[in-house]
Amino acid sequence: MLTYSFENIGSESMYEYLYHCIKTDILLEKLKPDEKLPSKRLFAKHLGVSIITIENAYAQLAAEGYIYTLPKRGYFISNLEKQTLHPSPTRPQTNQEQWENKEPAYYADFIKNTVAPDTFPFSVWTKLLRDVTDGESETSLLSDTSVGGVMKLRQAIAQHLYQFRGMSVEPEQIIVGAGTQYLYSVIIQLLGRNRIYAVEDPGYSRLTKIYMSNDVQCCPIPMDLAGVIPEFLKKSGADILHITPSHHFPTGIVMPISRRYELLSWAAQKNEHYIIEDDYDCEFRLLGKPIPALQSIDVMEKVIYINTFSKSLAPTFRISYMVLPRHLTERFYQKLGFYSCTVSTFEQFTLARFISEGYFERHINRMRTYYRKQRDAILKAIRQSSMSPYVTIQEEDSGLHFLMEVRTDVADLRLITAAQHAGIRISCVSQYYHGTPDDTHKIIINYSGLEPEKIETAIQQLSESLVRELKLGP
Repeated sequence: MLTYSFENIGSESMYEYLYHCIKTDILLEKLKPDEKLPSKRLFAKHLGVSIITIENAYAQLAAEGYIYTLPKRGYFISNLEKQTLHPSPTRPQTNQEQWENKEPAYYADFIKNTVAPDTFPFSVWTKLLRDVTDGESETSLLSDTSVGGVMKLRQAIAQHLYQFRGMSVEPEQIIVGAGTQYLYSVIIQLLGRNRIYAVEDPGYSRLTKIYMSNDVQCCPIPMDLAGVIPEFLKKSGADILHITPSHHFPTGIVMPISRRYELLSWAAQKNEHYIIEDDYDCEFRLLGKPIPALQSIDVMEKVIYINTFSKSLAPTFRISYMVLPRHLTERFYQKLGFYSCTVSTFEQFTLARFISEGYFERHINRMRTYYRKQRDAILKAIRQSSMSPYVTIQEEDSGLHFLMEVRTDVADLRLITAAQHAGIRISCVSQYYHGTPDDTHKIIINYSGLEPEKIETAIQQLSESLVRELKLGP
């Protein structure tokens, strides 16, 4: 039976990697025309992957004409010579073109995190940056700062966390860094590479890749409607648990207080147990008050809190921070105090003023109103669209995405491909599972970067493409 190794998967998803492996073997004629491919179930068992991975790989190959299917007989290799394919001549790529990862242009992108240019407070930021240049001493601006960051920024963040998240922390516990990905690597160095790091399943796929690239063992933990399941966590032997309790990606689950206490109880059982609380878009709860942070109810100092300004200000705004328990703060400075802070001093002083002078709170309030209007307009367009009878909306009150469950047996990849052909980029929850996904078909609608004037047309195009695919059937 066909055998492929997933050791060098890189940044691709499992189905994309498998698709490329099979495609390469077809082009190299290792797989002959009309040769039968393994059944999806047997192939999945043989490779140790989910059936959905095999199904999506086969669907992509079939869509591009590399394989064909016969009813009740299975999948077979196409005869490419009979298809008279004539590849067009291509000019040699420059070095820049070879390394750039250019994405195709879409009319609407429900995956990419962007911010509308007219929502960022450029005039305020420019004013504050000028004030920093004029008001701060040259020594403060040009000297190397503490590994933790500029103290004025850490004080401003501590005050913000107390007022907004109910967290009482000392500025010294706050460590500023250039993006959460950098902070993850710092946490690994702090806690050790010999630990087992548990992540949510489904979950943010890039997080798993970051852990694996740092040579640590990563263990996916299944979830139910309340979040990570404690019984599976205990059986996994994990030491560190990475979760997003205030708004899980991609399911949108908000972890109830009972489950939070269960996980804190697990963390308290061993000295080496810790929880990393990723609070990535806590500011944008669109109904009711913000959910209290897990760190705010942690009395055993077992929670490492991490957050970013990339969601609240802009994705290119690479300033993030973490809050360490007091005993880990001491360990951090002893073990990693030789590092320099990775964020520009000018930006840190400017952000400190942006927060302490009340601009950040006002900006969040404006953006919450803006995103609420975005969400409402999209939901209205969906209700008025032809796909309305086929879909159900879920988890629309928190964060910057919600789910649209499609009642169908059509494979998710077919829905994604159909939307792409209509100029709409979407993703599905099934793509974020490490193991076997559930049998529901849930599209993730991330509306953070969608221009308001495109909403009606984008939903109409998405609706027409999905309905057409649904009528074709499985």
